[in-house]
Amino acid sequence: MNCINLRHLNCFCEVFRRRSINAASHYVYLSQSAITQALSKLEMNLGAQLFLRSSSGMYPTEAGEIYYGRVQHALDLIEKGAKEAQSHTNIECSEGTKGFYRMVTAHQLRALIAIFETGDFNLAARFSGISKSSIHRHTKALERLAGIPIFEKSRIGVTFTSASQILIRYAKLAFTEIENAQAEINALVGNDTGRIVIGGMPLARTYILPKAVTVFLSEYPDHNVKILDGPYEYLMNGLRSGDIDLLLGALRDPLLVGGVEQEFLLDDPLAIVARTDHPIFKTKKLTINTLAAYSWITPSEGRPLRARFEDLFEDLGQKSPKRIVECSSFIAMRGLLLESDSLALMSTHQLQYGMGEKLISILPFPVKDIFRKIAITTREEWNPTRPQERFVEILHQVSACK
Repeated sequence: MNCINLRHLNCFCEVFRRRSINAASHYVYLSQSAITQALSKLEMNLGAQLFLRSSSGMYPTEAGEIYYGRVQHALDLIEKGAKEAQSHTNIECSEGTKGFYRMVTAHQLRALIAIFETGDFNLAARFSGISKSSIHRHTKALERLAGIPIFEKSRIGVTFTSASQILIRYAKLAFTEIENAQAEINALVGNDTGRIVIGGMPLARTYILPKAVTVFLSEYPDHNVKILDGPYEYLMNGLRSGDIDLLLGALRDPLLVGGVEQEFLLDDPLAIVARTDHPIFKTKKLTINTLAAYSWITPSEGRPLRARFEDLFEDLGQKSPKRIVECSSFIAMRGLLLESDSLALMSTHQLQYGMGEKLISILPFPVKDIFRKIAITTREEWNPTRPQERFVEILHQVSACK
C-alpha cells in the first residue's frame, strides 16, 4: 500500500475505459509516455499484467477486469467523501475542487488519517513514515483541494471538523477497497495473502468465531485473520470506516446508524444463572418475586441482553430489580457471579463454552421463549473478496449446527 499512487490508478481506469493510451492522455492531462510508465509501475507493484497490448488497442486481462472494478469504486469513494464533506460546510464548491480524486495524493490522505488515529502530529509522522513538516504541508494542501476546514478550535483544544471526519471515513474505505483489489490479484496469481478483520462481541468470540476461523483457515491457510473486541460503538465505527470487514454479535433493532445492514444468523437461548453453591438452589419454589429480591448483573441500558432482562420481569408482571451491577465484560461477570449472590441472564451457549469447571449453573426457573438474536453486520455497499464471502458462508454453517 505504501507504493500506491492515486494518479497512476486514475491513468489505469482511463485506459481501461478508452482502450487506448492516446485517448486516455486527453483525460488525465499526461503524455502517452508518462501513462505508459505509470502502467508499467502499477503492473510491477501488483505482480500481474493488466492489459494485452496490440496495434488495435489496450485490452484488459482478467486481472485488469478485477482490478478496475475495485479501483474505480475506491476513486468514487474518495470523490464522494469530498462532496459530502463540502456539503457539511457553508463553503460553496468551487471549480477547483471538482475532480478531487484526480488531484489528491495517497500521501495527503494517509497523513490526514494518521493525525486522526494518533491525535498528535509527532506520532502521526512516526506512524505514517512522513516527516512532521510534510504532515503539515499535506494537511494544508488537503484543505485547499477539498475546500473544507480540517481543524477547529474547541474547549479541549484543536479537533477535527465534522467535514474532515467524513473525508477521513471515505478515504479509509477507499484504501480498504484498494487493499482488497491487491488481495484478489494475489489470489489470481496463486498467492492468496488477503485478510479479513472481524469485530466480535463476547458471545461470538466464545463459541462461534473459534470454530468458523478454524474451518476457514483449513481452506485458506495463508489468509490473515484478525479478531477485534471492544464496545459495540467502537466496533461499529471501525466497520463503517473500513477497518473492520464484518461485525458478529447481537442484532440491534432498530439500528442507530446508517450505511450498515444486518443478516440474521441464529437465535441464542438465554437462561438465569448463579454460582453452583448459591443458596437460591435450596429454595423449594422459585418465583419471580424471589428472583427480584436478589441483585443482578446485566449490561447497560440499550444493549440487547438488557432488553431481554427487562422483558423477563415485565412479562411476568414484576418490576425489574433495583439492585443492579451494570457489566459488559464476560470475565468480570464471571468473577462477580462467583464472588457474590448475584444472578444474571446469560446465553446457554456462552455458559457451556465459556465458564467451565461447573462453577456456574442454570436456575430451574422456566424462561420461556427468551432468545437473543445473533447477526452478521456489514456495510451496505460491502463487496467481499471470495475468501471473505466464504467466511460468511462458514459462519452460517457453524451456526446451523448449534
